[in-house]
This record gives sequence, structure tokens and C-alpha cells, in this order.
Amino acid sequence: MHFAGGNCYSFQFMTPLLKDFETISLELPGRGRRINEPLLTDFNAAARDVYDQLTKKLSDGVFLIYGHSLGSYLALRVANMLEKAGLAPAYLIVSGNAGPGIEDRETRYSLGEEAFIDMLQELGGIPPELLKNKELLNFFMPILRADFELAEKNEMIHEPAVNAPLYAIMGNEEEEAKEIANWARFTKSTFSHEVLEGDHFFIHKHPAKVAGIIRECKNQVALLQHP
Repeated sequence: MHFAGGNCYSFQFMTPLLKDFETISLELPGRGRRINEPLLTDFNAAARDVYDQLTKKLSDGVFLIYGHSLGSYLALRVANMLEKAGLAPAYLIVSGNAGPGIEDRETRYSLGEEAFIDMLQELGGIPPELLKNKELLNFFMPILRADFELAEKNEMIHEPAVNAPLYAIMGNEEEEAKEIANWARFTKSTFSHEVLEGDHFFIHKHPAKVAGIIRECKNQVALLQHP
């Protein structure tokens, strides 16, 4: 599940490293293949959209859910929704934030244009060519603002813990990296975490490592099923 401003192509840098998986990259309306659909700014509506996409694609096989940043919030909510429907994920993997209740409830989505761009540059992961191209910037700005609004108005501080094991990953330059263990509150099962070198988009620096963690989680599930 993609980060703010992302789409179904956002993890193409990692999927070649997961050839032993069937990978399903989802996207919210208003970008990628869904560019003609209206953007969502309501977190519950976004979670329902993701849930509807997933339930149409899931078979009877074991599956893991991975989300980065905004995608990690959606991953947690959707995992709860799937559990209630009897379609529980075998593992939940989250990255790029320290989980609900840690963020300072900023409203970055409402920043002025210059301040918003400065904030994006601080996070990293924004291609310089995008910032230099006014037309491209004008195209992506509404998408980014909508996604930040989703992330910042998620109302998930009291989100129930899932039954699935949970693995959290962050970059050591992320402001809240020291709070990563907060994610332990959101699982009734085992919790693991790791902090890698890098900023908010450390995943681009460590694709093999992140893919290895996903594979490790899958192997743990296999061991539980066939001890």
C-alpha cells in the first residue's frame, strides 16, 4: 500500500526482488490507472476503497500486507477490516512512521505552497525534476495534499490491535524513529522492528533489505503452519 503521492507503480523498484511472491500493488483514486477518479480526503473512505480492492483480488492463499507511511495506516485499518470478515492477513509489515498516537497532529496538508514544498524536500524521496517542473508540480500537488490530509486526519489512536504478527521498519533520520516500538500496541501477536539508515524514503536505499524482511515474515508464517 503506497505512500502519500504514490500509486500502483510505487514499488516497482522492489518487486523484482520478490519474484517468489505474487505482488499486488494497490492505489487510491486520482492517480496511476485511476487518474480519472476523484481524490479522497476521508481516511475511512480510503480504507474502504482499499478493502474493496483487496477482497476482489484475494484467493484462499496466505497473504501478507505491507504499507509505507500513509500506506502503513491503511494497512493497519484494512487488516482489522479483513479480520472481521474472516480474511485475516498472515503478517502485517509497516514502514515510514511510528504508528498511531505518536504523530503531533500537524496539518501539513494545509501549508502554503512554499512551506509545503519545503516539507516535501525535508522528507526526501521527491525527485528534483518534479520540483523544477511547474506543470508536473501543479499536477501532483493536489494528490500529495489529499494524501497528507488522509494521513493526518486518520483518527486511529484507538485502533484495535490485529491478531497478525507485526513488523515495523523506519529510517534512522526519521524524526520519530526512536518511537518505533509504539507499533507493538497494535498487535496481539509477536512484534519485531528494525531501524535502517536513511530518511523517510529509506526503502529506496535498502530495497533488498526490505524485501528480505518481507520474505523473513513469510518464512515465519510457513514455520507456524508446518512446524
